[in-house]
Amino acid sequence: MPIPAPAIETVTPPVLCVDLDGTLVKSDTLHDSALAVARHHPATVLKIPGWLIEGKAALKRHLAATVQLDVAHLPYNRELLQYLEQQRATGRPIYLATAADADTANRIAAHLGIFTGVLASDGQLNLAGNAKLAAFQSRFGDNFSYIGNALADLPLLQHCQEPMVANPTPGLRAALRKARITPARSFIERASPFNVWLKAIRLHQWAKNVLIFVIMLLAHAWAPGILAAVVLAFFSFGFCASATYIINDLLDLEADRQHPRKRRRPFASGDLSAVSGITVVFIFFAISLVLAMLVPRAVAVLSPELFPLIKPHYFLLWLGIYLVTTLAYSLRFKRSVLVDVIVLSGLYTIRIVAGSAASGITVSTWLGGFSVFFFLSLALVKRFAELESLRERGGVSAGGRGYHVADIEQLRSFGTASGFASVVVLTLYISNFDAAEHYHHARRLWLIVPVLLLWIMRLWLQASRGHLNEDPVVYAITDRRSLLLGVLVVAIVLSAL
Repeated sequence: MPIPAPAIETVTPPVLCVDLDGTLVKSDTLHDSALAVARHHPATVLKIPGWLIEGKAALKRHLAATVQLDVAHLPYNRELLQYLEQQRATGRPIYLATAADADTANRIAAHLGIFTGVLASDGQLNLAGNAKLAAFQSRFGDNFSYIGNALADLPLLQHCQEPMVANPTPGLRAALRKARITPARSFIERASPFNVWLKAIRLHQWAKNVLIFVIMLLAHAWAPGILAAVVLAFFSFGFCASATYIINDLLDLEADRQHPRKRRRPFASGDLSAVSGITVVFIFFAISLVLAMLVPRAVAVLSPELFPLIKPHYFLLWLGIYLVTTLAYSLRFKRSVLVDVIVLSGLYTIRIVAGSAASGITVSTWLGGFSVFFFLSLALVKRFAELESLRERGGVSAGGRGYHVADIEQLRSFGTASGFASVVVLTLYISNFDAAEHYHHARRLWLIVPVLLLWIMRLWLQASRGHLNEDPVVYAITDRRSLLLGVLVVAIVLSAL
């Protein structure tokens, strides 16, 4: 009688449960929802403290009912998502287990189409930490694996069959080492913190603040007190500007995630958290305020004879005007056709006026007129380049901006006319007696006119060809020909002294 073959034992893999915030998605959907409410329903932000009193689960339910996140463009952890798709292909049951509200979680699950089920907060129970562990054990017993990222996930990682992590926080890594738990898999998708913060604060945009030095340079004022005051003003504006850039990026999360280039920004990509961004905003505003208050003090200490020319809080006033205008631009004006470019050009001119306030030197009508037209041209070329890029991608209108591809030619005419008008103002200044008061060889300044015309025409030609992919000021300081033309202008001015 033949001996029967031994039965093959089939081992059922444990149910795979994956967290959402910070794990499957690199950002936090609670923070994303709160920022979306601030962006689309600013008045509703006042209700958030009351919602929070009801409990964290209730807060999430209210936010989910107020705004619906664009789940298609969330910053998913691509390596983890690929692993989940592979596990799904083997028939393994996968659950999305999250403390996020069930409405948000279900929409994400429906979009991805890889989950067997969803476990999420329901408006009363916040499904996190031990509450999530209890839900797992009542449903799966101990036959589950878990992928998490935060310290609140430690109880689940301690009790699961196969602990895994995705972009773990420093707190979780330390707790796992202490508990002697080695993750079976790690899904790491994060950029260098130094590089992403450098990108977030947009240090290269500080080049715009060089305009604060313009009034001092044109007046040939080299007193130590004035120089120190203007340097302090430069850094004060820099920290303030970086803080407003962060605010702008936080409010524009959803729009940036839909943009082919802006989706790589630190907050849109999930490389930086919204909480860390808000913290840095407060720190930078505090630094900016302290530096602003030191501006008149620098003149009083280093050049006391010039202190009577300084209005002590005048620079602080213009810094405040800049801050309010920038925030108004981020919240409202950037969506108003043509008003947005007027405001943008005004922000450039405010820097010149702020330099005047810091140094006590009056802005001439010539400089004021030139800056209005010149910077309006730069603001218009920025919008023109965005529409040109949109046209190449087959788009029709710039979402949230109010511009249409059909507006391109009109913007071109506005922008080039404004640029040439600034050159006209320059020629009138050179031919006026005012120039002769500051330059021994004022006629040599006429050489600036063809150089400036060449740069303006080349800038618009590059934009028309679709080669202007960044802010025009950034283009000016990174383009080799622009830098050469700038050196030439400096040489002409020095020769005219």
